[in-house]
Amino acid sequence: MTLARTRSVSLVGVDGFVVDVEAAITSGVPGLHLVGLPDTALSEARDRVRAAIFNSGEDWPNRHVTVSLFPASMPKKGATFDLAIAIALLGAAEVVPPRSCAEMVLIGELGLDGRVRPAQGVLPAVLAAANRGYRTVVVPRANAEEAELVPDTKVVPASTLRGLLCLLRDEPPPFEEDEEDSPATPKGFGLRQQTIPPDLDLADVRGQAEARRALEISAAGGHHLFFAGPPGCGKTMLAERLPTLMPPLEPEVALEVTAIHSVAGTLRPGQPLITQPPFYAPHHTASRASMVGGGSGRVLQPGAVSLAHRGILFLDEAPEFIAGTLDALRQPLEEGEVRISRIEGIAHFPARFTLVLAANPCPCAAAKQIDCSCAPGIRRKYASRVSGPLLDRIDLKLELTPASRAELRYDLEFAESSKVVAERVMLARERTMRRLAGTPWRSNSEVPGPELRRRFTPPQEAMHGADEALHRGTLSARGLDRILRVAWTIADLAGHDEPGPDDVGGALTLWSAGRQ
Repeated sequence: MTLARTRSVSLVGVDGFVVDVEAAITSGVPGLHLVGLPDTALSEARDRVRAAIFNSGEDWPNRHVTVSLFPASMPKKGATFDLAIAIALLGAAEVVPPRSCAEMVLIGELGLDGRVRPAQGVLPAVLAAANRGYRTVVVPRANAEEAELVPDTKVVPASTLRGLLCLLRDEPPPFEEDEEDSPATPKGFGLRQQTIPPDLDLADVRGQAEARRALEISAAGGHHLFFAGPPGCGKTMLAERLPTLMPPLEPEVALEVTAIHSVAGTLRPGQPLITQPPFYAPHHTASRASMVGGGSGRVLQPGAVSLAHRGILFLDEAPEFIAGTLDALRQPLEEGEVRISRIEGIAHFPARFTLVLAANPCPCAAAKQIDCSCAPGIRRKYASRVSGPLLDRIDLKLELTPASRAELRYDLEFAESSKVVAERVMLARERTMRRLAGTPWRSNSEVPGPELRRRFTPPQEAMHGADEALHRGTLSARGLDRILRVAWTIADLAGHDEPGPDDVGGALTLWSAGRQ
């Protein structure tokens, strides 16, 4: 019996685990027997691998071949094991030296012609391999830039199985015709990162001084926003300019965000690393699964809340979303993570995003209240589609009114640009980071309620207004936590060492505005 071993990676959500791929050639009925709980796509690897080996100029061993995937008790999914299976099989057949591939991790799907096809999830797979101590990783050439983001890892790009065999045998590389490698086709819910045009600027917004201030607070502390108002008052215009106020992602965070988009297949060609906060604005017909993730197929996909991780999720016309879709956001808003349970196990997707909601006051969406044809009961019912428990998780709520004629004409000299506001946001974030140094939190919105009350409680004289609201029952315990977080952000923007009465009062006003 001849035996060879190599390795690959299986993904569950954005978490990967290394799989030992062993091939043994024994006497018996000729054929390839795959064991280790493979799914359908992986079971079909025997046909893809066989054709790829033939078309790479190698012989198929006319004996009984057993390929084992360890750990055997854990389900394996997808076609990215093809390359590891082929190399392990050829190592067992002594076509390549078994030692040359024993410490490699191989990731890639094989075409019938022997080409190595691009794959989804390469970045988190390479991260998982590096965390287990493996330093040499073979990936499809189209995914090489993505894999090279992982430090201290030798990435071997492979275009064809034949070229990889020559490398393992220390032979001259074969001539390979150039073929344009297209990125792996997204197989999720049709969600893609939406690009904000670079010429957008906060100075474009006329009037709405209070809303512009709310955007600044949101960008500085990562606080959720709710804009309510008639059509044309600037809700969407404001939301689209929030990314222009946010600083670039830190290297560690950028890698985390990129890993999610790698799994979803939404990385753009030529942009292996996402450095700017993502912005997603799904249509109001989006399903619950497309919002929080999941799916009934063989691979669980991240939803919009995870694709907006460390960025912005903008839900325009919020009351028009399908019933239950909005309330499905409540758990991710609280925990910053989505857990999807299936019979095979639980997938975890990060989901720490800034939520921005925009809503018209009624279904007819009249520009002026005098033109509204909706009865009071219809208006109340329409507003209640954004539930109270969800509103309780929103930090900043504003009722917008259309800009006046004077603001539309003469506000140019007073409107600050995104660059000016972004500088204040950066300084406020730096103050926050210094205060939170040595903790796992990066912004005020992430600090848990118990820690807020234990370590970051404002002076008693600053809490008078919040205490009165608690006594009257107009403020919940969760609402108090959110007010404290916003108060710290307002203080950071103002350069205060701790929130004062005006900071807490301003946070209370922004939290309670717009509540029914």
